[in-house]
Amino acid sequence: MGRSDSLVDSVEEKKRRTWGGQLEFIISCAAVGLGAVWRFPYLCYRNGGGAFLIPYCVSWALIILPLYFMELCFGQFASLGPIAVWKINPLFKGIGYGMVVTCWFLTLYYSVLIGYCIHYFFASMTAILPWSTCGNAWNTEDCLVVGGGTPTDATNLTIRTTLLNTTDNTEITVTSPSEEYFYRKVLEMTDGIENSGGLKWDLVLCHLLAWVIVSLVLIKGVKSMGKAIYFTAIFPHIIMAVLLVRGALLEGSAEGIKYYLTPDFKRLLHSEVWGDAVTHNFYSLSISLGGLVMMSSHNKFHHNCFRDAFVCSLVNCGTNVYAGFVIFSVLGYMAHISGKEVAEVASQGPGLAFIVYPEAISQLPLPTLWAILFFFMMALLGFSVQFAMVETVLGSIMDEYAHILRSQKWREIMARAVGCGVCFLLGLPMCARGGHYLLDLMDHSVGGFPLLFISLLELIVLQWVYGWSRFSEDVKIMLGKKPGIYFRIMWRYITPLLLLAVIVFKFVQLQTHNHEVNPLPVWAQVLGWMIQLIPIALIPALFLGRYCYDGGFKALKKAGSPQADWGPARAKNRAGTIYDTDSKA
Repeated sequence: MGRSDSLVDSVEEKKRRTWGGQLEFIISCAAVGLGAVWRFPYLCYRNGGGAFLIPYCVSWALIILPLYFMELCFGQFASLGPIAVWKINPLFKGIGYGMVVTCWFLTLYYSVLIGYCIHYFFASMTAILPWSTCGNAWNTEDCLVVGGGTPTDATNLTIRTTLLNTTDNTEITVTSPSEEYFYRKVLEMTDGIENSGGLKWDLVLCHLLAWVIVSLVLIKGVKSMGKAIYFTAIFPHIIMAVLLVRGALLEGSAEGIKYYLTPDFKRLLHSEVWGDAVTHNFYSLSISLGGLVMMSSHNKFHHNCFRDAFVCSLVNCGTNVYAGFVIFSVLGYMAHISGKEVAEVASQGPGLAFIVYPEAISQLPLPTLWAILFFFMMALLGFSVQFAMVETVLGSIMDEYAHILRSQKWREIMARAVGCGVCFLLGLPMCARGGHYLLDLMDHSVGGFPLLFISLLELIVLQWVYGWSRFSEDVKIMLGKKPGIYFRIMWRYITPLLLLAVIVFKFVQLQTHNHEVNPLPVWAQVLGWMIQLIPIALIPALFLGRYCYDGGFKALKKAGSPQADWGPARAKNRAGTIYDTDSKA
């Protein structure tokens, strides 16, 4: 029996690849995405500046670190992805599917954003940046360069005169060349989501290039991904350092950093500040997206995942804060030369990455150099996260159907190529002229409620249904000792209660989402809710399906029992434990 197990282990080890080294895993988990550049700095400024770091760090200690460590333990113990790992309790396999579907939604629009970065990267290779001037074919009469005096055709501007205390205040409506370049040249955006306007072929090609790169990097799974991640995750930090030094030398940069860090402790009394801290941590660290379970499942069984949980999550959070200095040093300069307050130029999302920051770059000496560096950095940040997310989706499917997809090497390669091809096709609607509305809707819908609900249910099942005692014993088998009292209290009580509180507060403060340019129709609002509800609805749907298939109440009686083959994947790791099949025989 033991010899048979070892042969099976040898076959499985060849089929399911492991990391080439511990550093590859650490770098993959610590990688930050585009949100570090366009989401965190604005959230920090909007939610009390330096005071926002308090809920950010508190949420890391009370929610993020416990969840991060738990998911790493979960995947590493069973050496299975986020779907197959639910052998621990098949009734709740919907949690795994919910994770993977949420991750899949993210990959669909994330590749389009990477396509934007690629478009700007190539567009930057000119002596005069195309978004630095007015008078181009895509510009309107309202275009005005910062410090450029008057718009291109002042006679045709809309001028509104308001009488206030017998004094005339003339307000001139103008737009920046970077804003017009993004909306009128890159996107050629239509007047609403209902008007697709046809595909924008240059964006389609950039989107295609993004998926070709992803498919080539992931052709051998984590073996090939681990080598690429050295460059895509580390090199952006070098570019960030260069941009930070350049930004700090600009006039007005100190004012930008002051706006970024000046604490407003009154904001801490608002629940949405704490909700923003939690949800951004989830988004940045890929909590409940299945990525942590998948990446850790390729570790060696006795790998010190507690150290990795601490280091990776801390490095990721620190990089978010660091990126804020890079962004706001340049925004301070932008505010200085435009004669505005930093609050007036600060933005988030694509508005910051593709309008405000490029406009600031265009005002620097050697703008072409800084533009190429910035958008190359943005593309690499996007790829470093996209590799992990796509591998999570593809690897989860292969784990679930390993007998088909991993039976031969060519099948695995074909499955990966087909998977990437399907995702490319599904992302095409967001490459249409009206596709940015859909992208914005997905970005708003994916990262909130689904992740919070899935995390809460995952905690309840692992720590209450499966049970703290059994889970801690599994960790002891793997790491040599049980998790300490801190994790016991967090996993069983504090973290689930805090997650429930965040869900309630976010639901109470729920508002209708609209695009910043044009409002969304009712059907689009419904679509946004469907995107949020599908991953959550999979959990009760698959629960009921399993409940009926296994014979109703009998299934509930066995709810606390994992499948017979649950446990360490290799016989040598099962030896001498409760999962040792030889000792049971």
